[in-house]
Amino acid sequence: MSLFSSLYDKALAWAAHRHAVWYLGLLSFAESSFFPVPPDVMLAPMALAKRRRAWFYATVTTLASAAGGAAGYYIGFLAFDMVEPLLHELGYWEAYLTAREWFAQWGVWVVFIAGFSPIPYKVFTITAGAVSMAFLPFVIASILGRGARFFLVAALMVWGGAPMDRFLRKYIDRIGWLLVVVVAIAYFLLR
Repeated sequence: MSLFSSLYDKALAWAAHRHAVWYLGLLSFAESSFFPVPPDVMLAPMALAKRRRAWFYATVTTLASAAGGAAGYYIGFLAFDMVEPLLHELGYWEAYLTAREWFAQWGVWVVFIAGFSPIPYKVFTITAGAVSMAFLPFVIASILGRGARFFLVAALMVWGGAPMDRFLRKYIDRIGWLLVVVVAIAYFLLR
């Protein structure tokens, strides 16, 4: 199935749009608080297409994602009673309970690790607010974790250049499905 190939081609087309930076920022913001699509799907092709601007794109992605994380934090802090039914309905409730346990054990490190990993970050931003985590450490950990992830993506695109594009075109479907399997396994192991 070539689902990820067609998504990759669409992301390349979006990356060439004159408002692509705004779309990237919006996607990055939304993903950290409520939207399921990670910004890497736009960041990677944009950084690959315009490698001289890759660091700018990574900065936009990081800052917008951290701002979206702050929005997620305040959703959890101010409106958790309204969000709780959605967590049940969308199948995030078990992940939320796991995130609460992790916050109790590891505190701010959870935000940093979740920010870097492919685990749905929105669960951790909302949970941080719901457990009333200190806001400033939350923001710092968000910027560092998300920044590490997005600057790594940009660096791989800059470093890889045209060969990276050929590699992605050849293996994007395998990589995409492998990532789906890894996330599913992580979900079931963390339950």
